[in-house]
Amino acid sequence: MNRWAALAAMTGVFSCLTLAQEATIRRWDIFELSLPGPSEGNPFLDIRFSAVFRNADKTYEPEGFYDGDGIYKIRFMPDQEGVWTYKIKSRCAELDNKEGRFMCTPALPGNHGPVRVRNQYHFAYEDGTPFFPFGTTLYEWPFQSKELKEQTLETLKHSPFNKARFLIIPPWKEHYATGPTKLESFPVPGNSRDTFDLTRFNPEYFRQLEWCISQFRDLGVEADLILFRPYDDGKWGFDRMGAAVNERYLRYVLARFAAYRNVWWSLANENSFLENLTDEDWDRLFQIVRDYDPYGHLRSIHNADRVYDYSKPWVTHVSLQYYMAVRCLGISPMLRDIYKKPIVHDEINYEGNIDKRWGNISGEEMVFRFWSAYIGGAYATHGDAFGPSEDPTWISIGGRLQGQSPARIAFLKKIIEDGPPEGLTPIDQYFENNIAGKLGSFYLIYFGREPLKEWEFRLPQKGLKPGLRFQADLIDTWNMKITPLETVFELEKLNRYTYIDKHRSKIVLPAAPYMALRIRRID
Repeated sequence: MNRWAALAAMTGVFSCLTLAQEATIRRWDIFELSLPGPSEGNPFLDIRFSAVFRNADKTYEPEGFYDGDGIYKIRFMPDQEGVWTYKIKSRCAELDNKEGRFMCTPALPGNHGPVRVRNQYHFAYEDGTPFFPFGTTLYEWPFQSKELKEQTLETLKHSPFNKARFLIIPPWKEHYATGPTKLESFPVPGNSRDTFDLTRFNPEYFRQLEWCISQFRDLGVEADLILFRPYDDGKWGFDRMGAAVNERYLRYVLARFAAYRNVWWSLANENSFLENLTDEDWDRLFQIVRDYDPYGHLRSIHNADRVYDYSKPWVTHVSLQYYMAVRCLGISPMLRDIYKKPIVHDEINYEGNIDKRWGNISGEEMVFRFWSAYIGGAYATHGDAFGPSEDPTWISIGGRLQGQSPARIAFLKKIIEDGPPEGLTPIDQYFENNIAGKLGSFYLIYFGREPLKEWEFRLPQKGLKPGLRFQADLIDTWNMKITPLETVFELEKLNRYTYIDKHRSKIVLPAAPYMALRIRRID
């Protein structure tokens, strides 16, 4: 295997180095065209180019990017089998009118394409395979040592998490500027605010991020990329680069990363702390992402003290920081009714032991908040924050998980995956706020902190009729035990709101918190 073939096998980026050769690319992998061009002047400012890709009735036009050393690249993610043709468009004569073709063959097993919104409140891969987000938080892991990054990937490999949020631009921290953990490169040339050249980008920096994205992809983990962040204190200035630089930065990131199938776009973390950007600015930045991402990857924004209007058409789903929404059963269904989009509680505080309010909840509380989110027809993102407070492990730097919640989250994930493939729907939340499932066939009832001794078998009226038969499992969500109940429950109508078991059966519960019932139709 030659060097280029080995690189392709490792990263899933298949590079066509000469226009004469014809490549074969798997569906939803990356076709990369690499071309020589001028290096004088400032190619990041002076040269724009794109390529039109066609296959039958499909046409895409991704932008290219300058990768340094006189090399220009265009990346493309084919989503349809067959022959694709391409033709480059540029005012630069050395790049313009270059054309070629490649064959797109079926995706390999395990490659389901990018994630899309499905059934309004849920997600699925492009091939229709359900995707239930179970997220985690790894804000600064791309900026750590190779050894620590590899340890993080090994931990993820054995975790339940299939989505992870992380920063593209590092936050200001003293040890990133000086000392043994000083960063070797930044998004732009230079190493301080006085030396940063905001008219250029640093290709080597972005190659490291591409490695991170591709490693996630190979693990089946969606990379929820945070494009902007406020954590600067005026030291580096990446939080106030100006409108023109912000646009150039977005278009460069989109050109480099959008062809990766496992990318999600988070416009910002705690966006309202970026005080120089208004909601109108965020509107414009959202539209840039929408317009220059040919593949329509998922788009959202993470709030701080002021919530962005998630109902706007360029927002695909809600990415919410509001831990009270999952401390109380019943809030997630209301958020679904407000926004009519998927709800992802991307910050619900973190299990840990640090001296910050947001980083010291118990494992029991984290698991409760996860169950509260999913019973509400929503999704949640985990975090693990064990000291020191300045750089808690996992949420900041990765490494190993230390909390008690990941195993219990994996237990919940299996229950969700074994449920309705279209996702859970809150059922009759006007009367009950702890029931979700699929009307008439599947019910998941979560009792939360209530240590109940018994539960009378009754279900909301919708989707039911007399004579339907069900069986139930008792679920201990903390001790991760499922106990099938032998009783067969047969329905009869109680009133216009409720059906009950015709024998007026009551299920004995262990008078302990964090119990649940799974009720499934058997006839």
